[in-house]
Amino acid sequence: MVNKSPKPLIFCALLASLALPSCVASKKYDDLRARQSATEQAKNEAERQNRQSVAELKKTSDEVAKLRLQTRRLTDDSTETGRNLARTRQLYEQLTDSYDRLLKNSDRTLANKTTDYNKVTQDLARREAELGELDQSLKKSRADIDRLNQDLTTREAKLAELQKALAEKDRAVDALKASVSNALRGFKGTELQVEMRNGKVYVSLSEQLLFKSGSTKVDPKGQDALRQLATVLQQQPDVNVVVEGHTDNVPFSRAVGSMTDNWDLSVLRATEIARLLTTGGVAPERVTASGRSQYVPVAPNSSAENKALNRRTEIILTPKLNELFKILDSNSAGK
Repeated sequence: MVNKSPKPLIFCALLASLALPSCVASKKYDDLRARQSATEQAKNEAERQNRQSVAELKKTSDEVAKLRLQTRRLTDDSTETGRNLARTRQLYEQLTDSYDRLLKNSDRTLANKTTDYNKVTQDLARREAELGELDQSLKKSRADIDRLNQDLTTREAKLAELQKALAEKDRAVDALKASVSNALRGFKGTELQVEMRNGKVYVSLSEQLLFKSGSTKVDPKGQDALRQLATVLQQQPDVNVVVEGHTDNVPFSRAVGSMTDNWDLSVLRATEIARLLTTGGVAPERVTASGRSQYVPVAPNSSAENKALNRRTEIILTPKLNELFKILDSNSAGK
């Protein structure tokens, strides 16, 4: 006897159509979650980089390049999220069609498929929740991209401004050193040296050029050097001047006038030189005098030659860096 009922065949076909989309949907859901996690990690990395100090120009340039790469990755991830959203919606429509076909089966088949129906209903609810989450993730990713682009533009502008300020500062220091060296070229190298250290110009004058032993009065030759230096500094109003007096470690055998030790000697010599510079036309508010006594030697006090090197006066010339400090302050405030 031939069984004319098509219901077993329909039943098998429905089972196959339900099982395959469910398996594919679960795999794509896991894949979407992994991509969403990758997007979140990229955003956290960008925020960590944004908090870091722009202390070194090279590092800041590297960070800007990383931000560009992260922006491109976020854009790619957002595009992929949109595609996954479209595929999920298509799956939702397929599941709805499957549900409609189930309703057309016989009452007996419908009763046997109650469990499958409940699973389909739960899957539909889960997919609807996924659609909402994907929409929110897509909006958040686009907001992150916009924020990163804006931050990148701001950082590039500040970097360019900082580089310009540093270049101007370097040119000012180079020009200052050249002017001072040219003005004092008539003095011997053992008496007077001009060099750059740490972005400042150091003019080191030996005791032999300036003072007699134990004296705080500058010799005529030293006064001539200071007058020439003052002439240069008059033309450099944006340069601060620090005068440091230095001695060797030989203690006073007895007090001389108001001097009782090397501290007094170094301070009085620095003050005398500062006075001569201001007399030569340098504004007093630009000049600072300080005594360092024997505690900042340039050579061990182990020989007469080294002690002579340590008995010196250093005039430290520092260009004002107001504009550079403003840029750095604005960078710190913007973090």
